[in-house]
Amino acid sequence: MSQTVTKKLMLFFPKCECEKPIIYHLVKDHNLIVNVYRAKVTPEEEGYLVLDVTGTEGDIEKAMDFIRTFDVTVNTTGKGVARDEDRCTHCGQCVSHCPTGALRIGNDGTREVVYNEADCIECLACIRVCPFGACASTF
Repeated sequence: MSQTVTKKLMLFFPKCECEKPIIYHLVKDHNLIVNVYRAKVTPEEEGYLVLDVTGTEGDIEKAMDFIRTFDVTVNTTGKGVARDEDRCTHCGQCVSHCPTGALRIGNDGTREVVYNEADCIECLACIRVCPFGACASTF
């Protein structure tokens, strides 16, 4: 029996691919569980999508091959929120607003803020409250 895994993905859809039911096919044809964190269609009708897919490694690979047939760019780092370490002053303003603890104080002695991207659900609260612009959306 194959082990179930979860992968975070960021997808970029060119204008010509935004209206196709790709997520439907990931669920129905590739046996994946899909959790959409964030989606955006720009005025130019390009699309961005950050999601988790859960299934076997084989099903996920077949699904990614399927997605690529639509000229969709697949970014497996899944980074929809970026943190600029140089801009962060470790003030901690973001920590109390992060519902999952993806941003937290890593060491009580240094009070340094650490970011665990795997725990981020892309709520964007950190972007709204960071006074130094250290957190930003990649789209």
